[in-house]
Parts: sequence; C-alpha cells; structure tokens
Amino acid sequence: MKPNVNVVLVHGAWADGSSWSKVIPLLQAQGFNVVAPQIPLTSLGDDIAVTQRLLSRLTGPTVLVGHSYGGAVIAGAANDLPEVKALVYIAGWGVDEGESLEALSKQGPAPAGAAHVHPDNDGFLWIDMDGFREAFAADVSVTEAAIMAAVQKPLSVASFTDKSGPVAWKRIPSWYLVSSADQMIPPAAEEFFAKRMKATTRSVAASHVSLVSHPKEVADIIMLAAGSIPKAAPVDATHRKAQTV
Repeated sequence: MKPNVNVVLVHGAWADGSSWSKVIPLLQAQGFNVVAPQIPLTSLGDDIAVTQRLLSRLTGPTVLVGHSYGGAVIAGAANDLPEVKALVYIAGWGVDEGESLEALSKQGPAPAGAAHVHPDNDGFLWIDMDGFREAFAADVSVTEAAIMAAVQKPLSVASFTDKSGPVAWKRIPSWYLVSSADQMIPPAAEEFFAKRMKATTRSVAASHVSLVSHPKEVADIIMLAAGSIPKAAPVDATHRKAQTV
C-alpha cells in the first residue's frame, strides 16, 4: 500500500468507468487518488488521447491500470509521461508495437466468448444480450450481469484492428492479474502477455470481469504495484476522490 499515489483506472470494451465501482472505494480507503477516464472506444488513438489528457492533469507518481482492451490503451498512453511509474494489466491485452487485437486473436483458437460478439452496420462490436453473462461475466450475479449487458458500451472495429505504436511496458515495470476462467481472452494468452512483459503475475479464478467479481484481488495487485514506487510528496487531499471524465 502506498498513499499519496495516483491510480488511473482505464476500462475495457463493453464497459465504462463505472466497471471499477467496487475497486475504487477499496483504493480510496488506503489514501490513493483514484480517477477513471471514460474512453470513447472509437479508435486506439482516440482512447489513448483521452487517457493522456486525464494523466496530464495529475501531479505525482501514478499507477496506470488497464482492463481488457484498456491494456492496449495504457501501453500507449504511458509513453512520454515520466510520472507513470507502474502499469497494471487486469486480464488485459498486452500488445507489442505493431500488433492489433485482431492479429493477436488469430494466433490461437478463438475463446468461447467470441461466438457472442457481432458487428453492427455502423462499425461497432456488441456482445449478444442472451450470451453476455456466459461470455463476459459468468461469475457475476444474474441481475448484475443483466445490467452490465443492458448498458454495454460497444467497441469499434477500428479499435480492434488498429496497430499499437511504441509500448510503455518495455520501460515501465508491470503487474498482471490473469483471469483463469476467462472466456473472452484465453488465460494462456494472458499468461503469454505477462511473461513477455516480464510482469509480476498473479492469478484469480475469475471471469473476464475480475474487477467486478473479485475487486479485492484487483485492488491488492494495484496496491502491490503502488508499493514499488518510492515515497512521494503528498497529493492534495481535495483531489483525493474518484472522478470520471
């Protein structure tokens, strides 16, 4: 645990910043300044830009966290921002430079959840309502999964096919929480990402949305990453609250 450190939580596809609602209070209780951008999911470049705008508002050392597609976002958003001291991937796409989610997804058998993802006529990918819980949130209650399905925020096809630029995990220490029951990203792929980035790795028996079903384990690995940062000057207490932008 390391108070006086910023934690920026970047959501993934088919979700928004509120997907961190169970993790945020656990981190706030330990003194962290927690913020969660609302990325548009319109392109990788757009999502990186929104995240960087939020990061530029912060002062002091920062832990940058990405869930799922948010992993690709944080890899680009942390570039040229020396205040970002640690990266944390929560069942995240650990892309390398020149890779896309589409290309990585073709390197092995498709996960079961992929069968429930379909494009619309406007270039966005959705998860079928009927298959949402099975594919995305199998360890979340039926009621909560139904709400998540109803408010899902689709991912653009462009975001899925965009190639990554330079990735920050090559210079910033990383942590990775594998979801061992993930139906959206194969757990073996998550382990590959973690190994490639030489991340400190933990595993939780969770669906793709461990941040919803296992918030304590998610908060714990974020605090582990924060604990690696040298002691910093205090963050203004007036800003020590969760924000969404």
